[in-house]
Amino acid sequence: MSLDKYSEAAKILFEHKLNKTGLESLDTEYKPLNLDEAYKIQDELKILYLKLHNNDVLGKKIGVTNKEAAKQVGINQPFYGNLFTRFSEINKKSLKSKNFHKPYLEPEIGFRIKEDINITLAPFSLEDIETLIDGMLCAVEIVDFRFLKPINKIGAFNLIATNGASDYWVRNENLYSLNKIDLNNHEIKIFVDSNICEVGNTNNVLKNPLNAVIWLINTLALKGEPMLKGQYISTGSCTKALMLTKGTKIKADFGSLGSIELDYN
Repeated sequence: MSLDKYSEAAKILFEHKLNKTGLESLDTEYKPLNLDEAYKIQDELKILYLKLHNNDVLGKKIGVTNKEAAKQVGINQPFYGNLFTRFSEINKKSLKSKNFHKPYLEPEIGFRIKEDINITLAPFSLEDIETLIDGMLCAVEIVDFRFLKPINKIGAFNLIATNGASDYWVRNENLYSLNKIDLNNHEIKIFVDSNICEVGNTNNVLKNPLNAVIWLINTLALKGEPMLKGQYISTGSCTKALMLTKGTKIKADFGSLGSIELDYN
């Protein structure tokens, strides 16, 4: 696929993002057929996002960090997308349904980059984590699928092209040390209108969300892209994704890390 095809595919996806609409599929000439094409479309989409007023890259999100999700979208490894300042907020209390198309909520552990990462030192391992990350927090990602079909029919390449399906990111302001909880085994619950509807665990995210952090930093390093001081990594859902229903109150309870409560109306 030529550069102008990547650019045109990105324009189509961006238009649907801004209009909160879906499409059946990209035309054959614009459809990504492999990981490389999918990320090239995502890169062109990123340029369009950054042309929006008062918008910058806040960090990265990681998708399909659990085996079931990976199997569902037909890929054997995680993928990433971008988090943007214009589509993110701290301690947000409500979301408007008119701003989304077909949104799902995912409770995730976020991490903040300590210093600009020197990618010449890659590959990194868990032994390096204290030099890479200065804290963690609780967050929820709103994923919104641009395609009018079930997720197992959309395919991983289309999801990657659409910024990893990432639409909005809400985080708590409190940043905690990495030993605040046992990331190998920490329960997380989602309540809808005070009723428990999903229970998950941090070990659903590549057995430990820090494994996802290392995967992302090393993957980006291979592409020559460092993460920068103060940027965030959202590591993937600890529970099944929750479809949002208008008129409900949602609480993602992260235990000692706090909670995020939203009205979806």
